[in-house]
Amino acid sequence: MHYCFIINNEPSKAGNAELIEAQIKKTDTPLDYRIYKTTAQKTATQFVKEFCAGNPDRETCFVACGGDGTINEVASGMVGAKNKHLAVLAYGSGNDFIKYYEGKDFLNVENLINGTPHKIDILKINEGSYSINVCNFGFDSVVASTANKLSRKGNKNPYRWGIVKAIFCGRFNRISVSADGEALNPGKRMLLCTLGNNNHVGGEFFCSPRAKNDDGLIEVGYCKTTTLAGFLGLLPIYTVGKHLDNPKASKHFIYRQSKTVDVHSDKQIELCLDGEMLAGTDFHIEILPKAISFIIPA
Repeated sequence: MHYCFIINNEPSKAGNAELIEAQIKKTDTPLDYRIYKTTAQKTATQFVKEFCAGNPDRETCFVACGGDGTINEVASGMVGAKNKHLAVLAYGSGNDFIKYYEGKDFLNVENLINGTPHKIDILKINEGSYSINVCNFGFDSVVASTANKLSRKGNKNPYRWGIVKAIFCGRFNRISVSADGEALNPGKRMLLCTLGNNNHVGGEFFCSPRAKNDDGLIEVGYCKTTTLAGFLGLLPIYTVGKHLDNPKASKHFIYRQSKTVDVHSDKQIELCLDGEMLAGTDFHIEILPKAISFIIPA
């Protein structure tokens, strides 16, 4: 197996390459490996695509060394490739994806080498965009878009400030959502909608508690709009993932499992794909069953 360690090379993470290489050299098994450092957003996706095209038969494990954004970029470049695996070393600020694998160590190279490949699903959005964790929009995407901008400016609590902005600007969204052709809450405003492959979003929100990333289904969590008081009462229940079972919260939600979702807005909106933003007015989301071979650490 050839290992390709793909490292987010932002200045704040410049020391990660040395830490990872030191771990590699201490492993009991000599590795055939290389290290690729990203130079800008989306360069990891382009690198992986080109590597897969040039080495179609070479069994390779692409190790995303970073957070959810890096994982997304690497996974997006792998879709459709054979003899390729995804693994994660969670040297990143946002690591919602790995929370699905509770109790696993995603900072240990030895565990990665001795891990087990497992086929998991990925969401495809329109042509060429993907989400391996959670796709969300409405209130959530206002939060994420604001948080991304604040994070680039060095703000220490970008997501919480994003929530503050969204409370005033993101609670009444005219967005149409259909799951497998069924219109959800037609003609009404919505608060937010999550399309879960995994469970967590935003660092602390257990948004899709019933999601399984290998069942070929999208977990659709559509939340109707509510008053500010209603929202504040809903938030702690939603945070811990009890919103589908708690009667006080569940009345606000429409829950579906589907293979496709269609989203339309008369005005341009943003979908949040594993923390990265995609702007548009019309989106078709489908599940690609078992499209990624993921290495679960030993």
